[in-house]
Amino acid sequence: MKDVLLKLLPTHPKNTHAVVVGGGTMGADVAVVLARGGCRVTVIDPDRPKREQLQAHVRQALTPLGLERRAERVAAVPALAAVKWDDVALVVECIPENLSMKQQLFAQLVKCAPATTVLTSNSSSFPISAIAQSLDARQRMLGLHFFMPAHLVPLVEVVLGPDTDPAQADRLCAFMRGCGSVPVLVRKDKPGFLANRLQHALAREAFAMIDEGIATPEDVDAAVRFGFGFRYLAAGPVLQRDHAGLDVHCAAAATMYPTLSNASEPARVLRERVAAGRLGMKTGAGFYDWPEERRQAEQARYNHLLQQGLALLADELPPIDTDDLDANTATTAP
Repeated sequence: MKDVLLKLLPTHPKNTHAVVVGGGTMGADVAVVLARGGCRVTVIDPDRPKREQLQAHVRQALTPLGLERRAERVAAVPALAAVKWDDVALVVECIPENLSMKQQLFAQLVKCAPATTVLTSNSSSFPISAIAQSLDARQRMLGLHFFMPAHLVPLVEVVLGPDTDPAQADRLCAFMRGCGSVPVLVRKDKPGFLANRLQHALAREAFAMIDEGIATPEDVDAAVRFGFGFRYLAAGPVLQRDHAGLDVHCAAAATMYPTLSNASEPARVLRERVAAGRLGMKTGAGFYDWPEERRQAEQARYNHLLQQGLALLADELPPIDTDDLDANTATTAP
């Protein structure tokens, strides 16, 4: 590859310049995460209303942390050409899930950004190797996958492609810890990465049981939330087995594994709802009905519980540096 790294990403985000491409729901929340760590953030989005609402959104999200002044370091511009690229350390792509669009964008980013800038994609479905396949910048390209809402869910996946410099991945993990996130290193660029593969394995069995009439959607949700999912706040599936005893798990697995779903296509109950346009909250109905008032109440309940979960885990989350930032880099000019 022609691209050669001259320096690694800083190990802490404080006073660095980061760019987020895409100012939608995810991009705006990623800007909150980066600003929380002390970055100067430039968000690129052609939609004027999104740009105009961005700083207020960031300020509202940072106020409970006492960091509302850091919202002043977040700016929004309409295009790549409006960014001052010379000091950009990190780019996070948050545009729609379209592989061709992402490939075209990264081809432009390679031309705009310095050769030391780390280029990342928040894609939840496309491997970074697919996005980077024709570019000379593959050493410095990684997946950086957040989970909605990004500023409330601590996890972020740092995904290596086959050509990614491992040292850069380690630096990105340290950088995200400085933002108060919990990074996990995904060493192989498989579809779904780590967390989504686990989620879909669970979902496949859940929807298969609904298809079979074993349980209703409501009972499936309750079984997870108030059963083993409740314990996951304290211990993940591996640690939980140490609590319970590996012999118990191994014996149970031998009994259940042969009967678990191994379907290679989505469940009938899922396909039927998609075909009927019942896509969830965004269309007003999915497995549940979502009139606007109920949708807003559910979003508020959901976010409130996530915030309470963060409070419970506060001692286990990376600390955020709340010291004053360098006045010389506090400008919001892109």
